[in-house]
Amino acid sequence: MKSEPGEFGIDDLERRPGQTEPWDGVRNYQARNMMRDQMQPGDRVFFYHSNCEQPGIVGLAEIARAAYPDPTAFDPEHKHYDPKSRPEQPAWLMVDVRFVRKLKRTLTLAELKERPELDGLALLRRGNRLSILPVSPEQWDFILALE
Repeated sequence: MKSEPGEFGIDDLERRPGQTEPWDGVRNYQARNMMRDQMQPGDRVFFYHSNCEQPGIVGLAEIARAAYPDPTAFDPEHKHYDPKSRPEQPAWLMVDVRFVRKLKRTLTLAELKERPELDGLALLRRGNRLSILPVSPEQWDFILALE
């Protein structure tokens, strides 16, 4: 999962040990569908910092609650408001996440791009800006071994 450290970074999640945090504001249908169809409680995810000086994987988190309606879409005062999304027919979903750990070092996007073993990794596809991306078990193990 991608997040901007200025909005909500791994340090913010770490400050809430054992607690869960809602991961709201996903406003892409493909990402929403992956969240709905693939993310289950107990799943581990890479926590990736984007739109920063050194984009990269900085930690691990765990899905604590499966996808459910994102209430920020219903609040006209909230920056993630969407007038087309209604409580009776929500367009947007969110999951709750829990901090697992920081990585020993940031695995930068530049470093990941240099690894031919990760050629199929969705994160490395040109123009990919989704906040949720699939990672195969083989890619997961390889990335963790880089730490």
